[in-house]
Amino acid sequence: MSSPTVFFHVSFVEPQAHYAEITMRIQGLQKPFVDVKMPVWAPGSYLIREYAKNVERFRAYNLSEELIPHEKISKNTWRIYSDDKEIHIRYSIYGFENSVRTNFIDDSHAFLSPVGTFMYVDDCLDYPVHIQIKRPDFWSKISTGLEKSTDLPDTYIAPNFDILFDSPIEIGNQDTWSFDIGGTLHECAMVGGGVYDKQKLTQDITTIVTEENRIWGTNPNTYYLFITHNYQSNNGGLEHLNSTVLATSRLGYSQDATYKSYLSLIAHEYFHLWNVKRLRPKALGPFDYEAENYTTGLWIMEGFTSYYDNLIIRRCSFFDEKEYLQMLALDFNTVYNRPGHEIQSAALASHDTWIKQYRPDENSHNTSISYYNKGAMLAAAIDLKILVETNGQQRLDDVLKTAYQKFYLLENRGFEEHELMELVHQVTNVNVSEIFNAAHTLEELDYNLYFNKVGYEIIDLNANSQSLSMGMKTVNNDTRIIVKNIDRDSAAWKGGLNVDDEILAANGYRMDPTGRTIDYILANSKEGDQVSLIISRDGLIKNLNVQLQYSDKKSFIIQRKETATVEERRLGNIWLSIE
Repeated sequence: MSSPTVFFHVSFVEPQAHYAEITMRIQGLQKPFVDVKMPVWAPGSYLIREYAKNVERFRAYNLSEELIPHEKISKNTWRIYSDDKEIHIRYSIYGFENSVRTNFIDDSHAFLSPVGTFMYVDDCLDYPVHIQIKRPDFWSKISTGLEKSTDLPDTYIAPNFDILFDSPIEIGNQDTWSFDIGGTLHECAMVGGGVYDKQKLTQDITTIVTEENRIWGTNPNTYYLFITHNYQSNNGGLEHLNSTVLATSRLGYSQDATYKSYLSLIAHEYFHLWNVKRLRPKALGPFDYEAENYTTGLWIMEGFTSYYDNLIIRRCSFFDEKEYLQMLALDFNTVYNRPGHEIQSAALASHDTWIKQYRPDENSHNTSISYYNKGAMLAAAIDLKILVETNGQQRLDDVLKTAYQKFYLLENRGFEEHELMELVHQVTNVNVSEIFNAAHTLEELDYNLYFNKVGYEIIDLNANSQSLSMGMKTVNNDTRIIVKNIDRDSAAWKGGLNVDDEILAANGYRMDPTGRTIDYILANSKEGDQVSLIISRDGLIKNLNVQLQYSDKKSFIIQRKETATVEERRLGNIWLSIE
């Protein structure tokens, strides 16, 4: 008897109302009952998103089109009571959220995130899957990394649900073009217009991909798809096994900084083709689509990738030396200007991504950091230490290439963090244990120990500053000055200000809508002075006294060290690909 197979049919009866109609046909599975489930999260985006909330009008039928009894037994599980050889399930999916990880359907196009669209049979993720898509007459194209059927039109095949869930689908009138890079066919699918130059974009993507192929040694795909959603104002990306979904500004291609940011995003998501999608911690595959998949290693997977995205843009000469150093310094400023860096390590940020990273609130900057930024800092330290101790002969590139070959190509498994740390030593004979340990503690590295040896230094321009600060951020809401967040241990924190307080007056002055009242007071006060505030909190008037403190905000820059030796400069030139 052949193994069971699952068929999906996707149609769009009311796309203008943001609906897709799904028929799921299960063949060859005879059991007293069948449980079908909707995933609750999307790999690469670590948050329980409850995709089942968008399911409507669930029904089950037998071959005679007779209704089969069913009940919903959990938030994302439907139990169908039937032992028929073939079961048909029909349901509708609502999709109206603009993001790289959720469904969006309207009369112009449909973007289907498979984890939020297709159900799977419980404990049967290895079933082969066929998906047939019925396009409305006014849509002309389908773009996806799935294999196309040679027998049926607009039909695609996945060997299992893991592949299906990792293959987003774009349906509409997207602008598409293809080009070969090192034997891999690459396709761009542009959605939502834009002022891009196809020839330039093709050339720039080719430059980036060629450099990444060089780092990793081989490209595992024969086809790769870039889906870009062009918005008035949006950005982001999500990696997949042989594709990525990007979001950017449709007018940003003509703006130098925005365009380079888009190229960096491409470099980031393409780097994930190896780092995360194949070279991965043990916890990140095979996936449990019903619950959190915990790992402390996202500082490696996302942090290393965040280090390399801008570094690759520098290697490809899109960034000059100064621009790259500004981008790297931004990671340090982002981490060290969040009081949360004294609360949360990079490893804990990785583990707690499910409850913190994608659920920021008014106090998040006081309690957490991003493993993207902190991981990039740690990756820089590892890269520089290897570069110095091997006299410029090796660097982090060599470790990642070997790790990919060992853990993915040879052993086909995920790794533990200590295994990667040990591999660094095996490949380069360099001990980086202090850096890996720093990822798991609140002890901060002295990063100049690494930068100085390649002729650079990181300095805080605010180190000797005596500027005063309230330690809060405010916004002008229809001329009302509203507190939006407060730094831990700042003057505002100690003085009792709350988020959402409206500041009415300070030291007897009515608040100016531009915030100049506070600026004037800070410019004409000294440390320890009291500021008398009148605030409105939930409609009640209160008086508060805030004692001014010096600002503790950092302003890091990374620059050439004037006293660098010839050897340090040589190593620095290798690091930043300076001829």
